[in-house]
Amino acid sequence: MKEGVKVDIESLVSKAKKGDKEALLELIMTKKNEYYRLAFVYLRNEEDSLDAISDMIIILYEKIYQLKNKKIFYSWSKTILVNCCKKILKEKGRIIPVETIEDKGYEGEMANKDNQMLIEDHLSKLKEIHQDVIKLRYFLDLDYKTISSILKIPVGTVKSRISFGLQNLKKSLGGDDFEIR
Repeated sequence: MKEGVKVDIESLVSKAKKGDKEALLELIMTKKNEYYRLAFVYLRNEEDSLDAISDMIIILYEKIYQLKNKKIFYSWSKTILVNCCKKILKEKGRIIPVETIEDKGYEGEMANKDNQMLIEDHLSKLKEIHQDVIKLRYFLDLDYKTISSILKIPVGTVKSRISFGLQNLKKSLGGDDFEIR
């Protein structure tokens, strides 16, 4: 499928619900980059991210008949992907081997990676509910409504979790001396 071509989501979902694997594949391929970015934010390596996406595809194929509102296919599928990522993290004990972090050899990027690793280390100390909303908001730049839909919580809860999580992250990183933007 070509970029920029409008996809009739409802029609494809209807076909997929009837067992049309090609329709399901087209739905998934339309947002493949978004799925990968979402999985990578959680898992931080390509292999695990692809495993999570594979797990999501199997679940989508097996359970698409349960989807009542065809318009929410993408938020429903992303919720399933987040749950697949969490399952992988739980199985692996949340350990991210240092050798899985790519080194491009750029000194400026190394400083950014050091900062990113520092933030991720402190972020991992927060409760999972706060980690999730912060990752979705600031790593993937998702809006509050989309996060609400993916996590199946009210928008107000998303906002309060982000606020509380950022406050705790800021304290963990050194209080007022550290600025989060």
